[in-house]
Amino acid sequence: MTFRFYANENLPAELVITLRRLGHDVLTSYEAGNANQGIPDEQVLTTATADNRAIITLNRDDFLALHRSGVEHGGIVVCKDDKDLQGIGEVLHNYLTTQETLQNRLLRVLQQNQRGSGQPVFTIREYSRP
Repeated sequence: MTFRFYANENLPAELVITLRRLGHDVLTSYEAGNANQGIPDEQVLTTATADNRAIITLNRDDFLALHRSGVEHGGIVVCKDDKDLQGIGEVLHNYLTTQETLQNRLLRVLQQNQRGSGQPVFTIREYSRP
């Protein structure tokens, strides 16, 4: 299954490219004409939701607070700020292939260092609402 995302302006282009290569529809804030305007995160989330898109961002704190506030949304994916952007994209894609929707869900891509391995392992954690 493929998903529709709205990439917040802090999301690296390499991750956008990886997700597109894997078949996802990713609209960036730059492509939408919304970059560098200081648009509040709540409005970004509302805009993405109205376009049937989940937010994908590096901004954990603000979007986690919005999710926990109970506001309806099309989904939020918070990614780890890491140099292995292709690895993040692939782990997220593999997880998404088992999902039907991101509606009102917040997923976070986390890095877990494995003892004895020089390579990070990424995992997905879902945050529930209170």
